[in-house]
Amino acid sequence: MTDEGVADPYLWLEDVEGDRALDWVRERNADSEAELFDRPEFEALRADTLAVLEADDRIAYPTRHGDLVHNFWTDASHRRGILRRARWADYLRGEEEWETILDIDALCETEGESWVFHGSSTRRSDRRRALVDLSPGGSDASVTREFDLVDLRFVPEDEGGFVRPLAKGGLTWIDDDTVYVTSDFGPDSLTRSGYPRTVRRWRRGTPLADAEIVFEGDVADVAAGVAVSKMAGFEHHVFERAPDFFTTKTWIMRDGELVAVDVPDDAEVRFHERWIFVTPRSDYAHGGVTYPGGSLLAAPIDTFLSRDASLTQIFTPTATRALESFACTRNRVVVNVLDDVRNQLWVAEPPAADGIGDAWSIHPLDGAPDVWSLAVSAVDGDELDDVWIHGNDFVTSETLYLASTAAGGAPEQVRQAPHRFDSSGILIEQHFATSTDGTRVPYFVVGHADALRRTDGSVPTLLSGYGGFEIARTAAYSAVIGRSWLTAGGVYVVANIRGGGEYGPAWHRAGLRERRPRVYEDFEAVARAVTERGFTSPERLGTSGGSNGGLLVGNMYVRSPELFGAIVCQVPLLDMQRYHLLLAGASWMAEYGDPDDPADWAYLEGYSPYHLVRPGTAYPPILLTTSTRDDRVHPGHARKMAARLLEHQLDVTYWENIEGGHGGAADAGQQATMQALIFTFLRTRLGTH
Repeated sequence: MTDEGVADPYLWLEDVEGDRALDWVRERNADSEAELFDRPEFEALRADTLAVLEADDRIAYPTRHGDLVHNFWTDASHRRGILRRARWADYLRGEEEWETILDIDALCETEGESWVFHGSSTRRSDRRRALVDLSPGGSDASVTREFDLVDLRFVPEDEGGFVRPLAKGGLTWIDDDTVYVTSDFGPDSLTRSGYPRTVRRWRRGTPLADAEIVFEGDVADVAAGVAVSKMAGFEHHVFERAPDFFTTKTWIMRDGELVAVDVPDDAEVRFHERWIFVTPRSDYAHGGVTYPGGSLLAAPIDTFLSRDASLTQIFTPTATRALESFACTRNRVVVNVLDDVRNQLWVAEPPAADGIGDAWSIHPLDGAPDVWSLAVSAVDGDELDDVWIHGNDFVTSETLYLASTAAGGAPEQVRQAPHRFDSSGILIEQHFATSTDGTRVPYFVVGHADALRRTDGSVPTLLSGYGGFEIARTAAYSAVIGRSWLTAGGVYVVANIRGGGEYGPAWHRAGLRERRPRVYEDFEAVARAVTERGFTSPERLGTSGGSNGGLLVGNMYVRSPELFGAIVCQVPLLDMQRYHLLLAGASWMAEYGDPDDPADWAYLEGYSPYHLVRPGTAYPPILLTTSTRDDRVHPGHARKMAARLLEHQLDVTYWENIEGGHGGAADAGQQATMQALIFTFLRTRLGTH
C-alpha cells in the first residue's frame, strides 16, 4: 500500500497485520512500555488487578440445565477458562463439587491456537449435546463445534458432528440432527457490514455447502438471523433481517410457512409461550390507540397475526422512567425499569388461557434488593417461574439472588462476592447538570466524603461516559476502579448523557446522527459541573471511554481540551470519514450517518476527531489503546490518530494488544496489564491525592 496520491498519509496503518503497520505498532508499544511499565506503581496495579480478576471467591454465575448447573470459570490456573457443571441442589446449598466439561487452556495447548470461549447452547430436550463457539484471540469471528456432554469430547465431522468454520455467525438447534446456520458461504452470502445474510437449514451428515437457504436478507442489511424457542407446546422459529442497527423486519414460521409480523420496523419483538411482546422505539398506532415509544406491549400470537388482537400495555414510560429489559418465566414476565437511572422490578401476570381480553396483573417484585442496579434473567423460562436477580452498585459488591414469581416472598440471597475494597466513607451521589439546550443530564459522583467536600480543586477525578446505541450506564461495582482509584483518594464520575438508554429510546434519538453534538455538549456540561463543585479542577480531571465512548472522549480532546488534564481513549472510532469502510463499521450508519452522502459528511466532519486535530492547540495528554484482533472497531482508528498526534509532537501514549478482540484483552492477564497501563497513565498525568 502506498501513500502516493492519497489524502490520508496514514492509510497504510489500516493494513491490520501488514509488516510495516505491525513494525510501527511494536515501536509504539516499546515506547509506552518503557515509559509506564517500568514505573513502580504499574506492577503493583497489575498484580492487584489480576488478584481481583482471578479470585477464587468470585461468584460462579450459573445456567440451569435440568438438575445441573453449568458455569464458565477462569482463574490463575485456567486463564482461558473451563466449562464446568455441578448439581443444582448442591449449588443452592453452596456445596457444589464442580466437574470439568471442557478445558479451553488445554485445548489451546493441544491445537496450538489462542482460543477464547464465546459461549455454548445445549440441545433440548435431552441436553446431551452442545454447540460450542470458540474465537481465535477474542475476535468476533468464531468457529462452532458440536460437543458431547456425556462423553466430554467434540464430535468430529467424520462422525456426523456439526463443525462450522471460522466466520461471523453461528449454529442454532432445530432438533437432534438439524441446525440453522448463519456463516460465510462465499460471494453474496454476507452483508456489506460483514455479517451473514442468509439463514440455512443444515442436516447432520450432509456437507455444509449443501445447507438449504430458508431465509435471506439484503446485502445492504446489517445481518440476518434466527432464534428458536422449544417450550413444550409452544415452539417458535423466528427469523429477522436488520436493515440497520435499530430496525428489524420479523417473520415467524407457522405450519412450515414464513408469516410476516406486522409491527413498525423500529420495534423489538419477542415470542414466548402464547404471547407476542412488542417494544416500539417510536410511537406506535395500533387498533385506534397510539402507544408511546418505549412501551412494553403484549398480545396473543395467533390473534395478533390475524390482526384481530388489541394490545395490553404492560409498561408505559414517563419523563423519568424507561424500560431497561424484561425476562419471561414460564408463566410471568419480570419487567426491569430505570427510574432516574435506578432499577425497579415489576411482575406482570397474564390472564388465564381462557381469559383473553382480561387485564394483566402487574405489581412490584416483593423485597427487591435495595441497591442502585438490578439485572434480571429467567432461570429456565421454558419450565420455571424463577428468576435470577443480580444486584450491585458502586459500593455494593455483586450479589446473586433467586426469586420465585409464583410463590412470592423476598428474593433469597444465593451468593455475594466479597467486598474488594474498603468502601467505608465512600458516598454515591446523584446530581444533574444543565446542558447547552437546557436539558437535565444526570451523573453519579463516587468518592470519599472528605474528598467530595474539598473546594481547592485538588482531587484527581475520572469522568466516564458512553452516549450511544441506547446503552444505559448504571451504577456498577468495579473492584478495579475501587482499588486502583477510589482508595487512592480519587473520585469517579459517570455521566448519563443523551445517546444512551437511561431515559428510553427518545433519549437515544436525541443524540443520533446530526444531533450527536448534543451528546458532547451533555458531557462537557457534566465536566464543568464537576469542576464547579470545587473538589477537582481541569488539570486534575481525566476522562475515559471505549468504542463509541472512545469517539466521545476523542471529541472531548479536540472540542474542549481545556476541560481535561488527561484522556484515555480505548478501542475507539475516530476517523468518521472511513469508519463505514472498516470491518463492521457499515452496521453503525443508522447511529452516525453515511460519510459518502455529502449531506451526512457535512455534519460528520464536525465530530470526526481524526480530522479536527489543529496544530498549535494545547491538548491534554492522551492514551490510545486498541487490539490487533479487534474485528469490530478497526485498530486503524487508534493507529492513525496516534500517528497524526505524533506528527504534531503532541503528548500521546499508544499501546496495542496483539489479541483480545473488541474487549481489548483475551484473558485476565491481558486485562490486568491493560488496566494497570490505564491507571498508571492517569496517576502520572493527574497525580494521586
